[in-house]
Amino acid sequence: MAVIDSIAKNRLITGFIIGTLVFSCMLAGGKFLLALLLIFIIIASKEYADILKNKGFLPFFKVILFTSVSMVLVSACGYHNLIPLVLLLGTIGSFLAVLFRGRQPYIANVATTILGFLIAWMPCHICLIRQMGPDVTLFNITFKQGLYFLLFIFFVIMVTDIGAYYFGVRFGKHKLSPVISPKKTIEGAVAGIICAIITGLIIGALIGMSLYHAFVLSLIVTVMAQLGDLSESLIKRDAGVKDSGHSLPGHGGFLDRADSYLFSVPIAYYYIKFFVLSGLTLPVITDFIGKIFNVICS
Repeated sequence: MAVIDSIAKNRLITGFIIGTLVFSCMLAGGKFLLALLLIFIIIASKEYADILKNKGFLPFFKVILFTSVSMVLVSACGYHNLIPLVLLLGTIGSFLAVLFRGRQPYIANVATTILGFLIAWMPCHICLIRQMGPDVTLFNITFKQGLYFLLFIFFVIMVTDIGAYYFGVRFGKHKLSPVISPKKTIEGAVAGIICAIITGLIIGALIGMSLYHAFVLSLIVTVMAQLGDLSESLIKRDAGVKDSGHSLPGHGGFLDRADSYLFSVPIAYYYIKFFVLSGLTLPVITDFIGKIFNVICS
């Protein structure tokens, strides 16, 4: 019991420190948010490469790191259009690294290298969200509306984790994914979703988001957060490791702590961009799908 209490205490302290740091960098934006993402990308990329080595794969860490850092920099500087070019160069670099280094298994090393910087690409959307929307003034401080959206995502994910963990421990009986993540339960997952939606509706009302968008966005974020968590667990389980690293007491590694953001942040970005800010509606999407169908069938 003392050991369990010690682990829980370390997890709580570490989570509070990290949460405060991330929250502060989101508020500050600019070089502070950039520095936070760069630190995460560098350490998480190394954790990823080390995990894959346990599986017998040899992803090229330098290619992953160079491509990942480049994507963070172009995202933070507002050069969104350069991201596809960086991804293209990273993909070519992955093939060339295997071609000239000749380390077996060839296909697996190329694929795991590309997957490495694709994973790093997803958190880059944090910078993109922070820059979204018109200027907003609060308490004589002017900032982009994207800060509201970023804080919305931050609190929804935080409440998802807390709700799923608490209700899963107290009431969880049915395993969510017995093979991939045996400690997670269906009860915990559902509770996390409910808590997240309630939180999203409250925050949405505070920042002036419509009830519909607040509900849909919070649902997207909480579901994607849990799927991101399970997907990272999938990689670790297949590689035969428990944690991605040991940098964060009670949480494992940086990837372990940020896995909830991997899917939720980019999906949230595109929902906000096309639906919340641009006003894209379901009839427009239906019409678009209909046109594609007509082209295929013509």
